[in-house]
Amino acid sequence: MIFSELPTSAWLILLFSALIQGMSKGGVPGLGIMAVPFVAVVIPGKASTGLVLPMLIVGDFFALGYWRRSVSLRDLFRALPWAILGVIVGWLLLGKIQDHQMRPVIGGTVLFILSIRAFRTWNDSRKGKHDSRVRGGRLFAAFMGALGGITTMLANAAGPVIGAYLLSLKLSKETFLGTSAWFCFIVNWIKLPFMLHQSMITTESLKVNICLVPALVLGVGAGVWVIRRINQKTFDWLVTSLAALASLRLLF
Repeated sequence: MIFSELPTSAWLILLFSALIQGMSKGGVPGLGIMAVPFVAVVIPGKASTGLVLPMLIVGDFFALGYWRRSVSLRDLFRALPWAILGVIVGWLLLGKIQDHQMRPVIGGTVLFILSIRAFRTWNDSRKGKHDSRVRGGRLFAAFMGALGGITTMLANAAGPVIGAYLLSLKLSKETFLGTSAWFCFIVNWIKLPFMLHQSMITTESLKVNICLVPALVLGVGAGVWVIRRINQKTFDWLVTSLAALASLRLLF
């Protein structure tokens, strides 16, 4: 892929994608996965995944700057080792599995998890309860962590998976964002050498990333501004809706 030959329309799409990624890191979860297909339209194949990762890493620093102290270490470390294992599995699968084969698996799994949570919330409200936290414990964390690691390695598409996992735990929006920020920061750095080994990140692609940083930073600021002005109930609804939309996009 010769990035210097990209037309103006392609650059506009990439800038918009960087803005969306920034808003996701700033606190509007679910938007990040929506940027993945936009980049794939402009940059096909593995190069698109490699182009997105440095933007995610830059965004992670800003996300930690805002939310690093609000973290559930128990829920983070329950999922993280399995996510690392998932990254390795994803690396082994890279090149053997096509994007169109993996996308419906991701989308269907996330919709299934969101459906379980919606049923639990409805059932608890009907019975007058207020705790709809998923009781899957370590097994649930292991499954979601591993799936998140595989999907993020193959397509930077862990957002709805980890979002569904943390949302099911009924965390406050601050703890949700802090735990998610630490998870993404650690996993994205673990992915980096694997992508460098596959030549998915190059000197030329990094130059494009530098050009997209201003849009990314603007998006982070916009995301923080939005998230600080919505309450917990609206936040839960927003995360669920965006994760569901992103999952439907992966399915269709």
